[in-house]
Parts: sequence; structure tokens; C-alpha cells
Amino acid sequence: MEVHPSQLTPQCVLLEDVRGKTSRPIITKNTVINELHIEVLRSFLINEVKVSPKLANGMPFHPKEKEVQKKKKKIIESKPLTEQYQDAVLSYKKMFWQWQSGSQIQINRVRELIVPLLEQVEEFGITIFQLHRYSNKEDYFYHHGVATSLLAGLLAKQLGVEKEWIQVGIAAFLAESGMAKVNPGIFTKVGLLTDGEFKEIKKHPIYSYRYIEKSSALSKGAKLAILQHHERPNGTGYPLGLKADKIHSFAQIIAICDTYHAMTCERRYRAQQSPFLVLEEMQRDSYQHFDYHIFKKFMELSTNFPVATKVRLSNDLIGEIVHIEPAFPTRPIIELEDGKMIALKEHSSLYIEETV
Repeated sequence: MEVHPSQLTPQCVLLEDVRGKTSRPIITKNTVINELHIEVLRSFLINEVKVSPKLANGMPFHPKEKEVQKKKKKIIESKPLTEQYQDAVLSYKKMFWQWQSGSQIQINRVRELIVPLLEQVEEFGITIFQLHRYSNKEDYFYHHGVATSLLAGLLAKQLGVEKEWIQVGIAAFLAESGMAKVNPGIFTKVGLLTDGEFKEIKKHPIYSYRYIEKSSALSKGAKLAILQHHERPNGTGYPLGLKADKIHSFAQIIAICDTYHAMTCERRYRAQQSPFLVLEEMQRDSYQHFDYHIFKKFMELSTNFPVATKVRLSNDLIGEIVHIEPAFPTRPIIELEDGKMIALKEHSSLYIEETV
């Protein structure tokens, strides 16, 4: 019989190989299913598997109710998205403290936390690029994990990454988990890092990878993304100094989202920056530091403001967006409250500070 993974129970027997995007089976034929296998199938967004009508112990197989997950999702969705986001940040913070205390990462708990939000990621709309507003310098790190996950999941989905876009989001969520193994004094330091301290910080992608390298619930691409998310196409990244052709596309996706959120947030050593100026700076560096085609899609998504969006300019004047030129997405034409029109592309020292 064919059932959804949520209907499986331990002792089910697979009658056919379960395959993802590659030729190699995720789980092979005749495997006796356990809870870990069920988690793996959910991680890879498998919709249907073929199993024997009898369990391995000879008892008849009675599928679970498929609707259980749907009911759970409705309860979660009853909260506003921004409230769900804040709850996820608090949960991430608690998880990270546990990792710092020596606990191992439990992928099933990570999935329970972040997947419901990822499944609603398109419902955030343009707000998803403004999550830095909810962050603060004390809790920046915990906001960063959740926000980067949502941005990366959205970007992967919009790029057409099928099935594994959820894996990209989970990888982004876990990308900085290795910071739990960094000396707490370095992790919480306010001032500039010494060369030795920065060298230690640069090991965190390796620590993150070590946490999950043996997990069967993450794809190879997701694991490489965790290891490589600070690598850069021109070879200036870390921890391995890889160049463009050696960096997995999932890592390239996370790199862009990680950089954007980090630069727009208030940090212990830096004030919050205008997302429009951040995008312009990233665009200038895009050929060297990012995959240009992936960044182009990110730019398109993050500047997709509807006409009449109200904004505050760097000189504190308020206006509305009346036209966005594709060649200058961060510098639209603004109509001020007094009716005056300003084409920001003609005023290099003036920019949009934030949407209102």
C-alpha cells in the first residue's frame, strides 16, 4: 500500500526504494522502518512510500491519520507570523544554551521548531526582509539564526530548488550552531577581536558541520552548506578558502542571506544600517563575494515594494514610492508629503532609511 510518511509506524517494511533528486536511494527496499527513518522521509519532503500491508513482526499495518499534522499546523498558524518568529527566536536561544552545555543537536527538535515557519515563509511578504527590526544587540545572534533560515528558505524556493528548499532553511538555522563550541569569552566580546580570537571564530563552520555530519536527516547539500556558508567565490572566505566552482549552491544562498541580516541588524559594536544601503554595498561586492545570479534574485525579492509604500529618507522626510526602475531597485522615485518628486538615483547622498 502507498502512504504518506506521517502515516508510517515503526516496523513498517518498504516494498520499493525511496528516492530523492539523486539516483542513490534515501532508504532502500526491504528496510524495516523506525522513528529515525520517518524523520528522514519528512526531512526530504517525500510525499508517498510503498509499504507492506503487514509489519515486520507479522502484525497487520494500520496507517496513522494523515490529518494529524494538518491539525497541528492550524494551531500553529493561529498566531501572527511575527509572534511565531519571536517564539522561534526564544526557542533557538534555549537550544543554543543547551549546545553550549554539551548537548548534541537533535534534528527532530530543530525541524519541529523551524519547519512550520518555513512552510509559511511566502506569507511574510516583504516583511521577511525587515526582520532586523525585531532584533537587538543583546539577542542579535539568536534572531540571526531564525531570520537567516527564513530568508534562505524563501530564496531557495524562489530559485526553484525543489524538495530540498526546506533543507536549505534548516541548514541556515544550524549554520552558526558551532559557535556553541567557541570560547564564551570570545563569543560575547564587545570590542574588536584579536587575530587569535578571530582565528577561533573562523572554526565555527567546522564545529557546526561536526555536529551534523552523521545525521541522515540532512542531505549532502545541506551539510556542505553548513560547512561552506562563509566561503566566497574569490577564495577569501573560510574555513577552507574555496573558490566559486567548489562552493555548493546551497552555501551560496545562505551566504547572501547571512550577510544581509548581519549587516542590517544592530550589533554590540555597530548601529543598525539601512537595508537599502546594505543591498547597494552587497551589489558592489556581488561579483567577488557572492554568486551573482543568486544575488540578483535576492535583490529582486528584497526590493519588490508595491507602489505607494511609505518610506522615511535619510534626511527624515517622509514620502511614497511611485516608481521603481529595474536598473536602480534601491533608488526609486519618491513623492514627498509636499508633492515634490525626488529620483534617488540622482541624489547619491540621499537614501531610504526604512519603510514606514
